Amino acid sequence: MDIIKQRLRNQQITQHDFKKPEDVVKWFGAVQAQDYAGAKWALSLRLKGLKDKVIERALTDGKILRTHVMRPTWHFVHPDDIRWMLALTKARVNAGNATRYREFGLDEKALNTCHEILHKTLEGNNQLTRDELSEIFNQHNIATKDNRAAHILMHAELAGLICSGARNGNQFTYALLDERVPKTKVIERDEALAKLTERYFTSHGPATVRDFAWWSGLTLADVKKGIELTGDKLQSSNINKQQYWFAADMPVASRFNNKIYLLPNYDEYIVGYADRSTLSAASDINARDNALFSNTMVVKGKVKGVWRRTLKKDSVVMESDQFESMDKAQLKKAADIYAKHLGKKVLLPH
Repeated sequence: MDIIKQRLRNQQITQHDFKKPEDVVKWFGAVQAQDYAGAKWALSLRLKGLKDKVIERALTDGKILRTHVMRPTWHFVHPDDIRWMLALTKARVNAGNATRYREFGLDEKALNTCHEILHKTLEGNNQLTRDELSEIFNQHNIATKDNRAAHILMHAELAGLICSGARNGNQFTYALLDERVPKTKVIERDEALAKLTERYFTSHGPATVRDFAWWSGLTLADVKKGIELTGDKLQSSNINKQQYWFAADMPVASRFNNKIYLLPNYDEYIVGYADRSTLSAASDINARDNALFSNTMVVKGKVKGVWRRTLKKDSVVMESDQFESMDKAQLKKAADIYAKHLGKKVLLPH
């Protein structure tokens, strides 16, 4: 089995099985969305270059939510999944944040007070920005400086009180989760663990237990239990002396093509694994300021360079740092797909 070839297929990079951005998010379980524009492009390139405004509309309409749910960092999550996923992961995220909560004086009493203010302020389908909510906190003598507001809001997200609202211009807003998303069926922890485990290894496989533990923030014990709970839905294979898991009905990937794929920073193909040694030579990664967390250029599953963009009024200028010479025609095709996503023409410096 070729790990890279199968990952490209399962990650919807070389094969597109969906037409809607919310369906791609559901396929993955969660999609890292720390860089908002990059995360929208991550969905677009898995949908044959769907336009940015279509994905933005899905987020505006609440068909996709952007919230803190794992590790912690921002993720896109499907509304159907948000409650059971938070119930499964919030304890680990809050434990990781515990030191910062203490430093900010955010004990249980203080956080409960903040939750009450948020509920009262946002009730009635109000959607407010962090700055607007910080001002309201300040009116109640609750300090919000030095990133304190961010931790108050993250805790409220993890508690299932708030989630992302529609953007106000370029500003992100928060809304009450119960007003944004209809009530969903409560499921037991074991069912949630099995569900997330199956989602990860189906969309990211072949992958190891350590890969899933890194991605989800769950313990290795939870990951192993999750695999057991999936029954015969997953299977494994020993490759290069490591055990890799994947969907039992995983379609076999087709042959490699020569396309260049322009991946955004924090793309699931990069950050979805603890072990990234298959992606590029260590010398390339280390010599270029941790290239794996930049916008990457991928050919046949390998990182072959990094790229950056400069937005103009009607165009996007794209530059690259190639680890080795690339096919100019293929690079132009890849750039054209990205430009179409933005609704602009592309300019490639000579």
